Amino acid sequence: MKHIMPYALVITFGIILTAGCVTMVEKTPVNSSPGTTNATVNATPTPVSQLNGSLIVTVAGFSYPTNLSVLIDNQTIGSVNPSAPLYLMVPEGNHTIGVCADFICEEENVTIRFGKYITIDFSERLHKDVVILAPTARVIDCYKNGDVLSVDVEFINPSRQDHQMSAVVSCGYSYIDERTNIKMVDSSRGTIIKDVRAGQRVTESLTLNLVNSNSLSHSYPVIEELKVK
Repeated sequence: MKHIMPYALVITFGIILTAGCVTMVEKTPVNSSPGTTNATVNATPTPVSQLNGSLIVTVAGFSYPTNLSVLIDNQTIGSVNPSAPLYLMVPEGNHTIGVCADFICEEENVTIRFGKYITIDFSERLHKDVVILAPTARVIDCYKNGDVLSVDVEFINPSRQDHQMSAVVSCGYSYIDERTNIKMVDSSRGTIIKDVRAGQRVTESLTLNLVNSNSLSHSYPVIEELKVK
């Protein structure tokens, strides 16, 4: 009995060690390294195209207090005005950034990089190129022939749709009354209507009748009222 018991204990201890080694081998991943989990090993790297960079679009120095459309690669993504810049996260790469005031657009090509901030200010270019933001009309010339005053009116439609525009034009003048020989003051008015296509300028003439050929002088004609449909 004294010789059998130690031998049995040795055999039992050996079996326990063997089982322990097997268990440790099963828990250890074949391709793992110290400090690395299975989730990290099997993770797919983030594609470069999904990384974003910061872009700020501003028109802070633009004098027209209106919202302007902002486009990235010809797709509208928001609006900007002088008091509210537009903050964007844009995918890395080359992009065309645009700001549009109705029919007129300003564009700039930029390269977006992850972790970099880019600010684009379109104020100066808008001041240079955008003179008129809404459909309007103006008197560009006038000439008198006897008791008739011919007025050339220019209709301007900078928007993206066609409009019918009507303008009331007036002009003040003075003349000598034939009966009393006294200098009198009066005014003449007329209305001109024109269909103007998007982005077009059209000039149309209007005739204003003065009281008679004895008119002495006249003021420069003005647009009293403009209606846009």
